[in-house]
Amino acid sequence: MKNLILVGGLVLCLMSANAQGRKLPIDTIVTTQHSVTINGVAINYTAKTGTQPVWDAEGKPIAALHYTYYTRNNVKDQASRPLLISFNGGPGSGSVWMHLAYTGPRILKIDDEGYPVQPYGVNHNPYSVLDVTDIVYVNPANTGYSRTIPETGKDVDRDIFFGINADIKYLAEWLNTFVTRNNRWRSPKYIIGESYGGTRVMGLSLALQNQQWMYLNGVIMVSPADYKVIRNGGPVSDALNLPYYTAAAWHHKALPPELQNKDLLEILPESENYTINTLIPALAKGGFIGETEKNAVAKKIAYYSGLSEKEIVDQNLVVPTGYFWKNLLKEQGGYTMGRLDSRYLGIDRELNGTRPDYSAELTSWLHSFTPAINYYLQEELKFKTDIKYNMFGPVRPWNNEDDNTRDNLRQAMAQNPYLNVLVQSGYYDGATTYFNAKYTMWQVDPSGRMKDRFEFKGYRSGHMMYLRREDLQKANDDIRAFIKRTAVLGESAKY
Repeated sequence: MKNLILVGGLVLCLMSANAQGRKLPIDTIVTTQHSVTINGVAINYTAKTGTQPVWDAEGKPIAALHYTYYTRNNVKDQASRPLLISFNGGPGSGSVWMHLAYTGPRILKIDDEGYPVQPYGVNHNPYSVLDVTDIVYVNPANTGYSRTIPETGKDVDRDIFFGINADIKYLAEWLNTFVTRNNRWRSPKYIIGESYGGTRVMGLSLALQNQQWMYLNGVIMVSPADYKVIRNGGPVSDALNLPYYTAAAWHHKALPPELQNKDLLEILPESENYTINTLIPALAKGGFIGETEKNAVAKKIAYYSGLSEKEIVDQNLVVPTGYFWKNLLKEQGGYTMGRLDSRYLGIDRELNGTRPDYSAELTSWLHSFTPAINYYLQEELKFKTDIKYNMFGPVRPWNNEDDNTRDNLRQAMAQNPYLNVLVQSGYYDGATTYFNAKYTMWQVDPSGRMKDRFEFKGYRSGHMMYLRREDLQKANDDIRAFIKRTAVLGESAKY
């Protein structure tokens, strides 16, 4: 049963542990009051964390989604106050990553480069965008504290939740309810998604518009995963890795001196130009490429990647990312590099091999994030539950068929002149590379007539570029500027 209690001015809605057992309440909320100083200004805010149902066609709850919602206090005109709706990716990942390390009012206790620091916990985030926008962090089904009803078994209709289009459809409906409950229909609205969340928000942009009649001002994609490139393979997909190889090799001082002695942003355009204008056409020739051209291409790939020409020729000019992570530093201490952030180093059982034994960056991040989110939600936000917080939840198999999300975003933008797009990527991300993100951005609108509504920002870090203190500030400032520029209050939505 629910209990509403007043504690020190805080309204708490708590569930009896004995009454519920180890089950999540389907529809509940806990409200607490806090403050944070952002860019030197003290900001008081309200945090609401709880669950909201997903209903089937008959109105029966089939899932409870956990969310955390932050609103700035003492706002005179909430109608003009933007709302930022935040998702992570996976698929199957909880919203913990951006919630507790990027845009929210609290961030992890980590060092300036993003490595874990004990004792674990959270600090105030002096760069949060809460000064300019309210924020809600959403955990899709089976991620974080969110669960399907029932949690497992044949009664769970997996087709409703676990696939590209299913995920988009039920989340759009859920957001309609959230916006209605919280009286945010008049607010400028933004959706932000990291990694697979990039696919999710591209699809949501049209689903919200055409199924829920909810029009957005902005879509923000953080290290977006575009599966039309990543999973399809082929010359384009293979070639697009090279600028990332250049960035990672530069970071580890593994490039030839004529590149290594320049700044990263001086050499990346060079590598990008070679990729687009020479490497893609060369790889398109496959086994019919001439020997002279093949050797010339291998030499250039070696030049821009730090690998040897022989390694590249032996792999027919196509170097898998796993091989790069495993072998670039083989003769420089024998370390492997992280997949999601190649600044992180690992130690394998053997030096030889084609890919690392483990993801050095992810194990490092889990050091900090897991204890911090459990502490924060239960002790600071007062959401008490025995349910496990799923950093990565059971959502597979995931239906990847009929992925039209790239064109969904194009349609949404064409129909809605207010809608703008910001893409953010770390140069050292080897999973969803920054050049893949640029390529996705270029492909959304083949006509090029809306390209002035796209913006790309790169950072000297990895997949979660905000873990590096310098980029935490820059990336939040970029979102802040994007929201201020695109809220377009008082302007007509017309071409």
